[in-house]
Amino acid sequence: MTSRRTPSTRQGQGVAFKVAIAGGILAGLAALSMAGAGPAYRLEMLSLGEAFSLLRYGALVALGAAGLGAVSLLIAAFTRRALPALLAALVILAGLALVAVPWQQLQQARSVPPIHDITTDLEDPPAFEALVEAREVAPNAVAYPGEATAKQQREGYPGLGPLVLQAPPAAVREAVGAVAREAGWEIAAVTDGRLEATDTTFWFGFKDDVVIRLSETDDGVRVDMRSASRLGTSDVGTNAARIRSTLEALEARVGG
Repeated sequence: MTSRRTPSTRQGQGVAFKVAIAGGILAGLAALSMAGAGPAYRLEMLSLGEAFSLLRYGALVALGAAGLGAVSLLIAAFTRRALPALLAALVILAGLALVAVPWQQLQQARSVPPIHDITTDLEDPPAFEALVEAREVAPNAVAYPGEATAKQQREGYPGLGPLVLQAPPAAVREAVGAVAREAGWEIAAVTDGRLEATDTTFWFGFKDDVVIRLSETDDGVRVDMRSASRLGTSDVGTNAARIRSTLEALEARVGG
């Protein structure tokens, strides 16, 4: 039995392929622009605003790629050709996957308070000492912002608080240093009762400063932590997540 492929069917298949390939090229360009935004900012090739604009443009191009994939899929469905339909589906998935990253970041930003300085002790936040000079040249302040920020933290992160460990102070100090090293932080200072360090984010290279303070109490060693971004109004929940993960790692290492 011979396959009956009319000229219009063959033409439709060719159009579906071409549209899908065009969508694939757009998806590739979107991926390059979005992936390159962070490194371009870290290498000082772009300002932060320009890097964010590159991200937005990349997301728009990715949407365009998904749109071309949808057009190709319709043509392939109309002409009943499986291979162009598969290619079109892959283009749609690639475009939507690229858009999902900034969309998730946007949703995360909307779900957390627009603050960048988080601490487990809102009454007496641990102060930066060794990192004062580095923070003084950064846009965000060295000192804790105050009650307005504390109020937003209480509302946005109601369960965030200090950790009390029933272990010798020396064991807790050792655990704090080990957790900091495992996290890849750049340690600025370590004393008997505190550690200061800087954590650099992977993609854009944003620097967040950390101070961990240890206090002996009747119940054990109290661990307080402050994590503050040097740049930006909102940290999109990064500092609170860092505090939670650090305290969990300490508790797992030392025991509660």
